[in-house]
Amino acid sequence: MNMDFEDRYRQIQALRPRYDCLLLDLDDTLYPMSSEYMVQKLGIEQSKIPELSNLLYKNYGTTMAGLRAIGYDFDYDDYHSFVHGRLPYENLKPDPVLRSLLLSLPIRKVIFTNADKIHAAKALGRLGLEDCFEGIICFETLNPVHKNTLSEDEDDFELEGFRQITPSRTEPFDIIEYFSRPNAGAALPRTPIVCKPSETAIERALKIANIDPQRTLFFEDSVRNIQAGKRVGLHTVLVGTSYRTKGADFALESIHNIREAIPELWESDDNAEKLRYSGKIAMETPVTA
Repeated sequence: MNMDFEDRYRQIQALRPRYDCLLLDLDDTLYPMSSEYMVQKLGIEQSKIPELSNLLYKNYGTTMAGLRAIGYDFDYDDYHSFVHGRLPYENLKPDPVLRSLLLSLPIRKVIFTNADKIHAAKALGRLGLEDCFEGIICFETLNPVHKNTLSEDEDDFELEGFRQITPSRTEPFDIIEYFSRPNAGAALPRTPIVCKPSETAIERALKIANIDPQRTLFFEDSVRNIQAGKRVGLHTVLVGTSYRTKGADFALESIHNIREAIPELWESDDNAEKLRYSGKIAMETPVTA
């Protein structure tokens, strides 16, 4: 191709939006109300809850995943119903500012949460954001009860060991005692639950939603989830602080600061007409040797 065509091609590529999808966490992945479930349903001593919750969250991403890993057996729906069903949803109010920001962006927007679908739908409804997103990737998405809920394409996706269920134990694995040893050598038990910050969970979510990580902004309040997202190729936005930690490309004190922090998201709409015009010129220009 001649230099004129090459120049126009580079111009078109420069005008093309850098991002075509926002992947957003819904809320904190560590729910304080889970401690009540641990005491009332699993019979764990109240005095052990703070340390146990911290260790489970640090090593497994969520309290729920950690409880299953160390040997507690319970119904997932019962857990979610107990934990999320007792949250003070009445404190969540409609957020017209965030709604306006989201709707003003002409790109894909997908929720990615470790929580269950009932909680996600209820929280989004209370916030008035239920129609702002293309879809929700939640606990049930990554942990289907029945295999036939997966598409044939998803059936072939390897979970890198996460299908291995923790063997039944007469007594749960004592993770507090394990970390009290000076040199704990044995590996921690695996969890059958797939969730953030597992890179497998993030990669699977991207596959299910057909999301290109190189053209996606991943919004999270968890530094560990941000760092895992960065490792799989996502552009990352840490929400809840203005301090940009390792693995975060952007840091927002509040999600409401998105326009000030990442103005190029809105500039992509202004470039759309220029892109179409430049593309038309390039296509109509003959290629010569």
